[in-house]
Amino acid sequence: MTRRPSGLSRFVQGTGQAPTAGQQATDNGGPEVRPPSEPGPCAPASGGATAVTAAGREAHVGGSGGSSPRAGTDCEMCAERIPAEHSHVADLENSSLMCACRACYLLFTQRQAGRGRYRAVPDRYLHDPVHPMSAREWEELEIPVGLAFFLRSSQRDEVGAFYPSPAGATECRLDLTAWAQLSAEHPLLQAMEPDVEATLISRTDDTVEHFLVPIDACYELAGRMRLYWRGFDGGAEARQSIAEFLASVRSRARFLPLPERAEQGPGH
Repeated sequence: MTRRPSGLSRFVQGTGQAPTAGQQATDNGGPEVRPPSEPGPCAPASGGATAVTAAGREAHVGGSGGSSPRAGTDCEMCAERIPAEHSHVADLENSSLMCACRACYLLFTQRQAGRGRYRAVPDRYLHDPVHPMSAREWEELEIPVGLAFFLRSSQRDEVGAFYPSPAGATECRLDLTAWAQLSAEHPLLQAMEPDVEATLISRTDDTVEHFLVPIDACYELAGRMRLYWRGFDGGAEARQSIAEFLASVRSRARFLPLPERAEQGPGH
């Protein structure tokens, strides 16, 4: 019996293809991109798995036949039929996401619900144009690519850095001192909820954009990279898909609330 892809893996149906030109096989057999304009990837980070690394595994495994996402699915908690647009609940014990109906989702909006194992993934997208990020600040983090997301793990009590790759999500070592300095200047970085929200940072030749996004948006980003990347530089289809993803994030982002800025102390 074929197991139906769970969680966000239904968005990243696998093809089982071998690494293409410009990719190298990693120690676990997955492809690893090394664009000529970028340094190699960060060293593997130690510590327990997170929802993001689980996303990378699901993206690599995928489903069967490369079919498109279904029009609807089932709640993975009560089996009720739900539409394609639905909420998600993070399973912190198994480092994964679960599709949820509205009733099940609401059960886990409080941290103490489910003995802390399950957390409802918020749907807020935020940005903070009052505190723009500079190219110099981004370079202090020494992330080897121009698009990355950052997640605070409650289990490890620290922030991890990830960037999307054809193998899913690659975790980097993060200079926590540099992150702390950056957070002191940018209230948005401190506003994310552990395990269920992330900071997304996009660096281009002209600008550095940073957003607070739900963790399932990071699943989607990793899935887009896994599904569309071709050849050495990703190809036009992958670039277009990522551009559409960022455009969607921009359109959904709202201003960081003033109370959250004020909580960061003087100077903000």
